[in-house]
Amino acid sequence: HDENITFARMVDQVGRTRAEKMRDVSIAVYLRGREMAEASGIIIADTKLEFGVVGGEVILIDELLTPDSSRFWPAEGYRPGKAPESFDKQYVRDYLIESRWDPANPPNLPPEVVRKTQEKYAEALRRLTTAPG
Repeated sequence: HDENITFARMVDQVGRTRAEKMRDVSIAVYLRGREMAEASGIIIADTKLEFGVVGGEVILIDELLTPDSSRFWPAEGYRPGKAPESFDKQYVRDYLIESRWDPANPPNLPPEVVRKTQEKYAEALRRLTTAPG
């Protein structure tokens, strides 16, 4: 799992200038993604962004706002304090937790888990790429 860290710790690790750049880019990407997702009836519950340094410059790397890097919830089903349905990898995580899998020996996923995960990802894609209304 990825580790959440404070901004102060990030400053300690990468320096103030780089930390501020990563923070500012992260906020801008999230706000734009949230705007687009809300128009499609999706809440971006959380996400992760990854950065690197090339030629001394901070750059955004890896995927952005996908079901693998974010948790997508249907806005119409959201109720505070209640675990919502999701269109992301949480379904697989829940299956693995329930099956008490050994991380040193990952299991093959049953066809039903694969199919249901595909359906969830396809629903996220459909919602995000279909014009509202």
